[in-house]
Amino acid sequence: MIVVTGATGNVGRTLVRLLAGAGEEVTATSRGITDADVPQGVRARRSDLTDAGSLRPLLDGADALFFQSGGAAAHLLDPQGILDAAKAGGVRRVVLLSSQGVATRPDSVSHGQVARTIEDAVRGSGLDWTILRPGGFASNTYAWAGSVRAARTVAAPFGDVGLPVIDPDDIAAVAAATLREDGHAGRVYELTGPVLVTPRQQAAAIGEALGEPVRFAEWTRDEARERMLAFMPEDVVETTLEILGEPTERERTVSPDVERVLGRPAAPFAAWAHRNAAAFR
Repeated sequence: MIVVTGATGNVGRTLVRLLAGAGEEVTATSRGITDADVPQGVRARRSDLTDAGSLRPLLDGADALFFQSGGAAAHLLDPQGILDAAKAGGVRRVVLLSSQGVATRPDSVSHGQVARTIEDAVRGSGLDWTILRPGGFASNTYAWAGSVRAARTVAAPFGDVGLPVIDPDDIAAVAAATLREDGHAGRVYELTGPVLVTPRQQAAAIGEALGEPVRFAEWTRDEARERMLAFMPEDVVETTLEILGEPTERERTVSPDVERVLGRPAAPFAAWAHRNAAAFR
């Protein structure tokens, strides 16, 4: 049995579907999950990653764990408690969804240090581990959905700065492979899309998917900062703006790891936009 945490998220939902489609026995878990969120035959169970005890009963009899590292709540996790519960339940293999920031922003508390602490716990767990470090998600552009629906407009800073954003479905496919196949223990995979894509190009790709032009309006850094501070802590805002506006060479580098694991190239942003066009209509 494979336990998937974060099972209703952008990566976890697709991962559950892929594993179930491959005939695996799957337990899908998140805080608000229901049976309607999972394919037929998958067990849906509620738990909270910030409460390791809530995971213990779900891990009994499991062989593998997909450990979604908590996102904005990562600093609240007890990774050692989660991994101890996994080992007690019989888990032998863990795949951690971490962050590229561990390597590219090691001094950032929000983007590097917390994720590194979780990675270190996984490395020292005694389990067969694999670490996935994606860069920016294509699905982050869901934040534009309201303005695209209302006015066919995208507003963002740094319109011509490109990053190799990754389709979350490719992360899920890599996770499925590393959970099911041998040969990935002790590996760290950095996951990116196949090419650099700018916010202006992303807006154009969404427009193409809709069959209507989408206008791009460029914010200044200060304008973006003011808006982001309304829903993000200041340190997260500052590091995010640095990544978006002045990415390091490594953050701009296309990784071969998706193709290395899956035997095919990563999907471009335009493919993600076409598949998810309904969100912007």
